[in-house]
Amino acid sequence: MASLPSSLLYSFSHAKALKIISGISNFDPQLTAKVVRSAALGGADYVDIAADAGLVAMAKQLTQLPICVSAISAEAFCEPVKAGADLLEIGNYDSFYAQGLRFSPEGIVQVTATTKQMFPDLPLTVTVPHYLPLDQQVALAERLEQTGADLIQTEGGTSSQPQHSGTLGLMEKAVPTLSACYEISRAVSIPVICASGLSSVTIPLAIACGARGVGVGSAVNQLQDEVAMIATVRSLREALNSIPTMTTL
Repeated sequence: MASLPSSLLYSFSHAKALKIISGISNFDPQLTAKVVRSAALGGADYVDIAADAGLVAMAKQLTQLPICVSAISAEAFCEPVKAGADLLEIGNYDSFYAQGLRFSPEGIVQVTATTKQMFPDLPLTVTVPHYLPLDQQVALAERLEQTGADLIQTEGGTSSQPQHSGTLGLMEKAVPTLSACYEISRAVSIPVICASGLSSVTIPLAIACGARGVGVGSAVNQLQDEVAMIATVRSLREALNSIPTMTTL
């Protein structure tokens, strides 16, 4: 198992890790810079950006937060790693779903194995697709742990269909990823990141379901105003900080 950066090790060990996601298909330097700055100023623990060497170099100039890069192939990590990426992630598939793309368990396991072989010293997060039945999500998570994944991420925001507005709607939106988090966290020994469809309302539920950290993307990266981005990240940080500290990692 690759070692997490020391700052992240503390956050994950206390179930307080907050990742802000710029987007696997977001190669816009200006928008990425906004997300990175907002993550840093809002109190996030690390930021997840597209696997692009130029974006990594820019992010490294903007913040001292660890930089995670997301892609769906091992080869895509080569240049970002040379640029200084601190963590790797196979996942954040949402933008591909709109194109009608799906990723098979076998394919994800193969990419995971290849990535670990190429970059054994960098922590690797792998996302389990939400469209798999829950028992198959658990089975895939177990295989990914055996293959060398250091963290597992859940998703589900795009499959939820909230019927209400306000707090009830936020609860409904989070149900798929919370369900996956609950089941997967009890099946694997590596940390689980609960992501997709979360808000400051549902973050405490994610931790209660077994998550050691949370990932938030569209609630931040779809905002136009950087001040609003920072405020949103701070509200997420406060939601995590309001939870009694747990130490089990």
